[in-house]
Amino acid sequence: MTRWGTLNLAIAGLALVLGACGSVPPVRYYTLVPPAVGDATSAPSARPFQFELLPVTVPAQVDQPQMVVRQGGQGVAVLQGQRWIAPLGDEVRGALSADLTRDFRAQDVTGLPSEGQSTVRIKLDVRRFDSVPGSYAYIDAAWSVRPLKGGDPLACTSRINETVGEGYDALVQGHQQAIHRLASQIGAVASAVAAGQSVRCPEG
Repeated sequence: MTRWGTLNLAIAGLALVLGACGSVPPVRYYTLVPPAVGDATSAPSARPFQFELLPVTVPAQVDQPQMVVRQGGQGVAVLQGQRWIAPLGDEVRGALSADLTRDFRAQDVTGLPSEGQSTVRIKLDVRRFDSVPGSYAYIDAAWSVRPLKGGDPLACTSRINETVGEGYDALVQGHQQAIHRLASQIGAVASAVAAGQSVRCPEG
């Protein structure tokens, strides 16, 4: 083979490689943390409080960088092109902290010395985190709130289902809305506990 033939063959091979690389779909990253907005609106009758939010646990089946969605009754799909920007437990924790801070004017003092206001400790264990594109986003969680300076914890459960539209953006938004509803339930209890009031678990 001539030198020019070898060169043309090499160029053709390079073009094939570049073409293959160009065909790989891009990876999209998602977050559950809501975007920052202007002034927060306090929940009715809620008092500002400080809170420690322990690390959030999530089911092992979805605790990975890729988004995991359900398919039918038994199947699941691990989506290589749709990923969380941070570990899912950290994403849920960050979203919950942001919602509590915004809606209740609460202050996350995790890892910091707490002074002045009463502080509560919040523990969240997500037992199910189901994602079905075009159908629903579902969270089943067990959580507890207790005064940091003594006192028994109040342990509650929440099951929240959000209907979602087509596409992964809508699915992530559904989970954001589910966490927002969860934050409303936890925040109402935390506010009462911090104020020394008697409180019961919310329904649902």
